[in-house]
Amino acid sequence: MSTMRRVLTVSMTLLAILVVALVVMLLLYRLAGMPPSAGQLPVAGLREPATIIRDQHGIAHVFAASPNEAFFTLGLLHAQERSWQMEMNRRIVGGRLAEVLGPAALGNDRFLRVLGVHRNAQRIWQGLDEGTRAALQAYVDGINAAIDEAAGRPWRLSPEFLLLGTRPVHWEPADAIGWATMMAWDLSGNHSAELLRLALLGKLDAARVTQLLDTDPPRPLPDPKALYASALSAAGEHPMPALAQHAYSLASAITQALPASGLDGLGSNSWLVDGARSASGKPLLANDPHLGLTAPSLWYFAHLSAPGLEVIGATLPGLPYVVVGRTPRIAWGFTNTLPDSQDLYLERIDPNDAGRYRTPDGWAEFVTRVETIGVKGAADVALTVRETRHGPVISDVLEQAGAAMAANQLNGYALSLAWTMLSPEDRTIRAGLRFNMAADVDSFVQALRDFRGPQQNILYADVDGTVGMIAAGGVPVRDAANVLQGRMPAPGWDAAYDWRGLLPFDELPQRRQSQDGMLLNANQRIVDEQYPHFIAGEWALPYRAERIAQRLRERPTHNVDSFASIQSDIGAPAVGELLPILLRTKTGSPRAAEALAMLRDWSATQEPAAPTLAIDRPEPLLAVAWIDRLRREIFEDETGELFALLERHRTRHHALQYALTRADHAAWCDDVRTPAAESCDDMLSRSLEATLDDLGRRYGADPQHWRWGDAHPAVSEHRPFSRHWLLARLFELRVPSGGDPSSINVARHNPWDTAEPFANRWAASLRAIYDLAEPENSLFIHSSGQSGHLLSPHYRDMSPLWTQNRYLPMVMNRQRIEREAAATLSLVPR
Repeated sequence: MSTMRRVLTVSMTLLAILVVALVVMLLLYRLAGMPPSAGQLPVAGLREPATIIRDQHGIAHVFAASPNEAFFTLGLLHAQERSWQMEMNRRIVGGRLAEVLGPAALGNDRFLRVLGVHRNAQRIWQGLDEGTRAALQAYVDGINAAIDEAAGRPWRLSPEFLLLGTRPVHWEPADAIGWATMMAWDLSGNHSAELLRLALLGKLDAARVTQLLDTDPPRPLPDPKALYASALSAAGEHPMPALAQHAYSLASAITQALPASGLDGLGSNSWLVDGARSASGKPLLANDPHLGLTAPSLWYFAHLSAPGLEVIGATLPGLPYVVVGRTPRIAWGFTNTLPDSQDLYLERIDPNDAGRYRTPDGWAEFVTRVETIGVKGAADVALTVRETRHGPVISDVLEQAGAAMAANQLNGYALSLAWTMLSPEDRTIRAGLRFNMAADVDSFVQALRDFRGPQQNILYADVDGTVGMIAAGGVPVRDAANVLQGRMPAPGWDAAYDWRGLLPFDELPQRRQSQDGMLLNANQRIVDEQYPHFIAGEWALPYRAERIAQRLRERPTHNVDSFASIQSDIGAPAVGELLPILLRTKTGSPRAAEALAMLRDWSATQEPAAPTLAIDRPEPLLAVAWIDRLRREIFEDETGELFALLERHRTRHHALQYALTRADHAAWCDDVRTPAAESCDDMLSRSLEATLDDLGRRYGADPQHWRWGDAHPAVSEHRPFSRHWLLARLFELRVPSGGDPSSINVARHNPWDTAEPFANRWAASLRAIYDLAEPENSLFIHSSGQSGHLLSPHYRDMSPLWTQNRYLPMVMNRQRIEREAAATLSLVPR
């Protein structure tokens, strides 16, 4: 026994020594790995001294001798604090992820090479004016100075570099321009709706597809068989009898091969009140962009101060300016307009020469190039990329595009993409630099003339009381003869479907006054029937917009606190709309009766139009899970493998509500896989039982112990370590969250994620409130922390504040900044 005791004692001692050694090593790595934040730092490439003052949360205040020196310093900060995020951003732009992540990233690289973002960015760079080029070059020089400073100190790099065995390399200006394009891609998704419609047409008729993916205003969808046949006949060819059916198959394959975009959670809220509705007599403005939650956050807060430049707010690592924020006089916020800025084209390939395709003027040569993709641990992959007069041939993203198209008898056709952002005329970078330095509202709006995209509803206000909104960005002009208006791929050889340029800036939707003392946008439709141009047909359903307007009208005047209360609202209008229908369900088991009783009792305590989806209650989980399952029971039988893709568009369309409430839509409730004719009442009962089965397996048999917050954490994902079960535990951020996609405090989950179907992965990536009576009282917060270094105290320190709807001060006053400083770093030229 004594021998065993000695062995146990020695073992425990050795284990304790190992644990202590590991803790000491991590502590030493953390101390050595953090970028310098105090003292003096000589920096190569810096022309004049600059000062960086950080507050207790790591928010950097940059004081520089010139705007370009400020941009240089911002680049330095981005590369120091977010080194791995910056490396991933650069690799995404260039389609070079597989070089460090291996074959799993090859699909993304193939798509990005086909899209040609980096090539287009190089063309944009060549066309920029001298002042913009100098500012962007200064920013990139700052990034590279930080990379060089860490070159001999690998312990200064984020752990991701060490774990993956790679090192950062220098940036070039095209990388930054390309990152702006990639942010636009994340907010531009109507190509996915076009592909989905075409794929669904392989299963359903046009009328039923329109019911699934309706538009606002409603428009019938043309029959693609007749459309394509007519276009071919007009071009002097005999229509291919099965062309439409083969096009459906191709659309389905490409839809499932492309990276995700255009998700219904990608939007934003922004609203303002003018002086008549604010307690101070001056405007208040709120903004919260809804994006995928990441660790670290997409955003990095910074204050840039130099002669001619005074701005604070949210920057994007990879871009040299504040995207949303304020100057001493002006504040602004963005929401996505959801414009139809993309069109797909079915291109006819010359049967006698595969290097040519049909145009309205005859056959034209594809522009081709060969891309070589490096793959870690595998051989390089050669990819032939083709471009047409419309844009890149995206059907080439399929792993074996030629074989796939031949198998579908589509070797005589290809699918190309037109997108407003794939143009060397894009000057969005210049717009950002200029509106950061705008002296007044007029110069701010003037700077937006260069803003190309994606189109944003930009709400703004100033200290003089001016308020306004403009939907700035590139919107294609489509011919009146274009019956598709961007709803599905068009015949590429028919000139009727070609764009006629972009809408002139002065004809974009805009106003310089409030309506009833307020302006607001939550991605809902912004134009009426009198507006002469087509912008979009798939707006967000107006749940959030109507809820914001309701909350604004509840008080005669507002202040910062009341705006914060609105931003924290987790009422769910979409649940409120369906709850009365759920409660009419006829139960077939005691547990179903118990679940209905729970929902009925809970409903009686809630605001009928928007029940609160609180984290500490079981009923929100039951209601949301049931609605998700009901959609699946009603639509999956008809849509098959496309159902998960249809779900991505669920808050832009009325399909479920109409199926349950309109007689002409009720046929959806019949399960076509069974001989019986099911009713919607049958689907309600069946989906409730299936929901209880699933929730019982996941969270236990007793519904009283279920909690929405447990099932619905806000998960900030890490690239790429969220894919590894152990590393995900270290690098991801998880906090409880309430609400749903229809809430003002938006929270979007993936019902098709079998592991965590209720995890909140798209939310308010940042929140900001601007007080134009006293701008120094303005507030902001984002979802993670300032640092991208796992061991930094600022990796996750904002996350608890974010989930509790708390804020940090948005301060520009230097005396206050110095008084509250946590660290001061002096940069000097080397």
